[in-house]
Amino acid sequence: MKHTLLFAAALAFTSALNFTSSAFAAEKTELAPGARAVFDYGTIHHPILAKGGMVSSEDRIAAQVGADILGRGGNAVDAAVAVGFALAVTHPAAGNLGGGGFMLVHLKDSGKTITLDFREMAPAKASRDMFIGAEGDVDNRLARRSRASAGVPGTVMGLLEALDTYGTMTRRQVMGPAIRLASDGFTVSPALAEGLDSARNRFSADESSIDYFVGVKAGETWKQADLAKTLRRIMYDGVDGFYTGQTAQMIADEMAQGGGLITLDDLANYETVTREPVKGTYHGYEIAAMSPPSSGGVHIVQMLNILEGYNLQGDGHNSAAYLHKLTESMRRAYADRSKYLGDPDFVDVPVDELTDKAYADRLRESINLNMASLSADILPGAKLVPEPVNTTHFSTMDRFGNAVSLTYTLNFSYGSGYSVDGAGFLLNNEMDDFSAKPGSPNGYGLIGGEANKIEPRKRPLSSMTPMIVIKDGEVVLATGSPGGSTIITAVMQVALNVMEWDMNLSEATSRGRIHHQWLPDRLAVETTINTDTIRLLRDMGHEISRGSDGYTARTILGRVNSVGQAADGYIAGAADPRGPKSAAIGVD
Repeated sequence: MKHTLLFAAALAFTSALNFTSSAFAAEKTELAPGARAVFDYGTIHHPILAKGGMVSSEDRIAAQVGADILGRGGNAVDAAVAVGFALAVTHPAAGNLGGGGFMLVHLKDSGKTITLDFREMAPAKASRDMFIGAEGDVDNRLARRSRASAGVPGTVMGLLEALDTYGTMTRRQVMGPAIRLASDGFTVSPALAEGLDSARNRFSADESSIDYFVGVKAGETWKQADLAKTLRRIMYDGVDGFYTGQTAQMIADEMAQGGGLITLDDLANYETVTREPVKGTYHGYEIAAMSPPSSGGVHIVQMLNILEGYNLQGDGHNSAAYLHKLTESMRRAYADRSKYLGDPDFVDVPVDELTDKAYADRLRESINLNMASLSADILPGAKLVPEPVNTTHFSTMDRFGNAVSLTYTLNFSYGSGYSVDGAGFLLNNEMDDFSAKPGSPNGYGLIGGEANKIEPRKRPLSSMTPMIVIKDGEVVLATGSPGGSTIITAVMQVALNVMEWDMNLSEATSRGRIHHQWLPDRLAVETTINTDTIRLLRDMGHEISRGSDGYTARTILGRVNSVGQAADGYIAGAADPRGPKSAAIGVD
């Protein structure tokens, strides 16, 4: 089967995904009245198009691995699992074996969308006040830069369970490319080399991390022998190749070197959970997104419910009036996040109430269309009726119409900075995503409460938001993003660009974004937002910070990677131009 690599690399914020129409000119057919053209020459942004399948990822090498799997007859799940293992080799900042995440799988034949939760779990020895220092405050070094900050990893079990349940290929077929990349090596890109070098101080506390990740140069062939051995053990023995046996002992030994909590029993007792997605509607589109312990699905549906009651077309895209409405919906959703969201296996999360359109109506009534609210006046659930870019997301779609949206992470870039000696991979620092002290912000400035307190075997709250949008039975958008606390708002704005503004995937991804998370009470804006619009927003009372407080003049909000069904049987793909290694690759 012929493979065509059509990747979109973005080294500048304003770069676009361009595609030449001549490649498909012979196949383009006469459109029925009212049908949308495959190519929109009214925009400078064009998605990648193919008919055999599509992969959109933050790393082009891993994206090519997924495309090759599709080209060999694999389905969207096979491709996603292959990409997930490949990213553990080529994108160590967030691709991982030692972290966790969420996966949405849409099955075309049944029309069902399922969610697979392979989020990390707190070790059995974890306790509520484990990160509280002598003065009663959170010890951020311990919560973020220590072996104790690691939760029990879920990625390996999540990927293998998806393959066994929904895939069609063997472990050898989908893991072979990742093993070859680790053992034979691959050429280091300038972006990867710079990222590793920027984390040099983070690696400095751990000799294994220094050996594995310090001194990697652009242009050289990087081989990772220990990681290749770990991947082979997983390929041969499946889940037991990671959660028991040699690899598990290596993890336990790493914990024993100083302050870590994960034991052999923790690893042996880890389990994934298949959950129902959070569902909603927006102007005829069906939305399925990740359920708790992700907060993303709940709050995207909540915000869209608020926005559905406005005439957004009358405002104009990214106008001050439009962005004001987005901001106020974000403010209210993140306020609710601080109180109600947590692991549903431990707390009662009021999903139905938060996503009820009647609740959105009441929230909409509290919004002044001419003046910004004060976050201090917005109380979580006041009218309720009884993640820096440190994650990675990829989306896949096959020729049968199946789609996967998968986000996984180590939390911070390169996690805690500690590696498992002899195993070649980094540990997560996801324990910081719990509320170490209710009311205190985590590493992304998000406020948490009792619902997200630390408890043994509990999963921390997350902003990761893999999402699938369906119209007339077809997946028009499978999407998600890295970006910590900005993930939810970035994904929502791309989805709005598709559903409300009828943009193609590339244009929807490239447009400027904003972000507000209730506290701190400030609005982040990307540089492509018009300066006059910013002035109008300030006049309305919005505090827009673009200085030394963290929202710089070069603020980037998410890196969204998407696929979806287009016209004339084509599958569209778009990789975010904000990612220097991002790629969308189609298969014909």
